[in-house]
Amino acid sequence: MSLFRLVSRNIKKDVSCFAFGGTAMMFYGYKDDTKDIDLLFEDEASRQEFISAIKMLGFEETSPMKIYIPEKLREKHRPLMFKREDNRFDLFVKKIFKTQTSPKMKEDLYAVHEFKGKNTLKIKVLRKEHIVQLKAITGREKDFEDIITIMKKDKSFDWQYLIDETVWQAEKGDSWAIIDMEKMMQELKEYCFIEDKYFRQLRKAQINKT
Repeated sequence: MSLFRLVSRNIKKDVSCFAFGGTAMMFYGYKDDTKDIDLLFEDEASRQEFISAIKMLGFEETSPMKIYIPEKLREKHRPLMFKREDNRFDLFVKKIFKTQTSPKMKEDLYAVHEFKGKNTLKIKVLRKEHIVQLKAITGREKDFEDIITIMKKDKSFDWQYLIDETVWQAEKGDSWAIIDMEKMMQELKEYCFIEDKYFRQLRKAQINKT
């Protein structure tokens, strides 16, 4: 929170972005803090303004190698990463690899937090189903552990909502959406109950896509 307040003092115009990953989990109260701050911007100008602000705070660009698998890093919409000591920003624009911002991501927000300095930094927190969806896609170390944490702490998880969003992404051209989601769900079956109908829906969507 203090870091976002510092950024708001350094930006030279209003900036808004979506928070997902561990950052969004922090706003939910699923975890107390996070070293990796995941943000999605809707345009490059906003991302560059944010980057200028964090550089003033001592963050330096670092390589995403060893954080994401090589197949992901070949994508046009891979993140720019900036690090200062143990803290790291993963900054995406327009898409998270092949996953685009869906209408429901924009409409069904969990919360919006505004940090006001000279200008306003608006952080739009995605709902928990989108957090899980994007963690299945990014597939970094500890992402699966975070998914388990969400499942343990939230008993009102909407699996149908998640499946619908995954199928929507696949229909819009994200060739990894269904594969990544089914892999995650298969692993998750060891920790929580997932109805078979959701697996069937994913497989049917994959067949229809091919």
